[in-house]
Amino acid sequence: MSRQPSADDSRQGRAVTLRRLAFEVWQRVDPADKAAAARALPLPAGSIEVGEAEDIAGSPEGCQARRGRPERPLLVAPATLPRRSVHTIEGRAALIAALAHIELNAIDLACDILWRFPGMPAAFYHQWAQVAREEALHFSLLADHLRVLGHAYGDFAAHNALWEMAEKTRGDLLARLALVPRTLEARGLDASPPIRAKLAAAGDLAAAAILDIILRDEVGHVAIGNYWYRQLCAARGLDPVTTYADLAATHRAPRLRGPFNVEARRAAGFDEAELAALLAGDAR
Repeated sequence: MSRQPSADDSRQGRAVTLRRLAFEVWQRVDPADKAAAARALPLPAGSIEVGEAEDIAGSPEGCQARRGRPERPLLVAPATLPRRSVHTIEGRAALIAALAHIELNAIDLACDILWRFPGMPAAFYHQWAQVAREEALHFSLLADHLRVLGHAYGDFAAHNALWEMAEKTRGDLLARLALVPRTLEARGLDASPPIRAKLAAAGDLAAAAILDIILRDEVGHVAIGNYWYRQLCAARGLDPVTTYADLAATHRAPRLRGPFNVEARRAAGFDEAELAALLAGDAR
């Protein structure tokens, strides 16, 4: 169910808006609670107002708030994470836990872009709410499967690279769109098929089926990022390809290396000029 206005909201004079609900999801600490709240974000068909900047970002609450995250997993440098074989239960569990960590971060990324950046059309906010709902489903599927393997989210150390880029781009929506959905999340389009193949080869067909759902949805998520990136580039009179290169250099985005899932990237809205630049950069 969607959250209903409460007596506390009325006392504080706060309207329950989509952006405020996303902010509340972003602040939740418990992973299962965060995922449940994200899946309850209301559908767009006239059910809730998007909300104004003053609802969140202009308030002391919004300015001083920190994202809610659990004490576990322990966050470490990516290079320190051990390599494990997916042909062991522990190895598969570690891989599923890493994917669950990405999806939990993705809930916060969708909610963060929803509440943090004002002045966009209502469709922008409703689309990112849909992304948050789907990321929450992905996390829940992976967390459930992790329990089947005898583990829980938080049992294995993880890295924080995805959220570090969100912090770098918190002041610029164009940079956020360029370097999170179109770069780091788009890497998932490339990584998903080989990971799925490894899990299937290890006999974990249930995990492989979850990867199918994630890849299907992530194509749409990256497409949303592509669409709004181009909209902002057009509004600012910027070339999308050269602007992307400039933003990647400014914010020290990781260099993307192949192999690339060109079919999925094309389905997610990357045009031929962008794909050519991507492939040329990989060849250097």
